[in-house]
Amino acid sequence: MKKYFFMVCLLVVSLGAHAQFEQGTWVINPYATGLGFSVSKAEKAQFGVGAKAGNFLVDDVALLVEASADWSKAIDIYSLGAGGRYYFNKTGVYLGAGLRFDHSRLNGGHKSSQFGLGVEAGYAFFISGTVTIEPAVYYNWCFNKGDMSKFGIKFGFGIYL
Repeated sequence: MKKYFFMVCLLVVSLGAHAQFEQGTWVINPYATGLGFSVSKAEKAQFGVGAKAGNFLVDDVALLVEASADWSKAIDIYSLGAGGRYYFNKTGVYLGAGLRFDHSRLNGGHKSSQFGLGVEAGYAFFISGTVTIEPAVYYNWCFNKGDMSKFGIKFGFGIYL
């Protein structure tokens, strides 16, 4: 998997396109969450992966869809969502927000579903014309159960086409 991701990154870098936060630009953002830093009442250690993809509807504003999965010893959470990001003055600093649908499964077999709101703040650091490293902090607030809300750190890559 790492080899394929690395080859895709090299291909994108070789295209020589100039990534900007302009209308019509597409963004793909795979990421890892938690990494042992997530804080939640329901879980202690967790690891998650996900991806966002979308398009800039106007300059500096992107509409995104998201799919993610978080795993821990006590609970697994699978999420789908849609939201947006606003990039400040082409600096790479962004704020994002979106609605999420989370499906949870406890180790004992109990399942539940809930809606929530996710917010994030991060920085898109360009390592080439189209590829970024994107560290961010996030907060996912669950409407139904306050103990399922979580604050954490995520680390991702962005590919701007």
